[in-house]
Amino acid sequence: MPLVTGNIATVVGTDGTAIQALFATMAADWRAAEVEVIGVIGEAHGLPDRTCSAGVLRDIVSGKPYSIYLEVAPSNTSCHLDATGVEAACATVLDQLLSCDIVILSKFGKLEAQQRGLAMAFEAAIAAGKPVLTTVSDKHREAWHDFAPDAVFLPANELAIQSWWHAQRGN
Repeated sequence: MPLVTGNIATVVGTDGTAIQALFATMAADWRAAEVEVIGVIGEAHGLPDRTCSAGVLRDIVSGKPYSIYLEVAPSNTSCHLDATGVEAACATVLDQLLSCDIVILSKFGKLEAQQRGLAMAFEAAIAAGKPVLTTVSDKHREAWHDFAPDAVFLPANELAIQSWWHAQRGN
């Protein structure tokens, strides 16, 4: 059963690193304006010749990094994504959820499409009526639509995100 998701904004674009940097900028700006922002932002590992760029999820509140990179990919995939690290980051977000104004979740991806990774944080934020800012790759867009059919899609720019946020705040 799909969740009610009108307060979810999905930033679309082809450059995941630039979108994560945009999320970091938005979080810093909002925190400076005394908005209670929680969540995690992805940082690539920067290693050459890898099909998977997963590196770290950084907690917005504490700055704590959660490693989500496996040195050796499991035998059934070329992806170096460490689900254990993603789920540890998710637990931190869940602990912070009740006191926030907005949740930024780095992305809805492979793990979340399988109801793992940050899926519980997405579900809890939506159930609590918190605005959620995220991104999704084209590869997982169908699973995202099934999960959050009412999510809005925004271009990867500050003005579009700020307009969405102001609509959420009612100003």
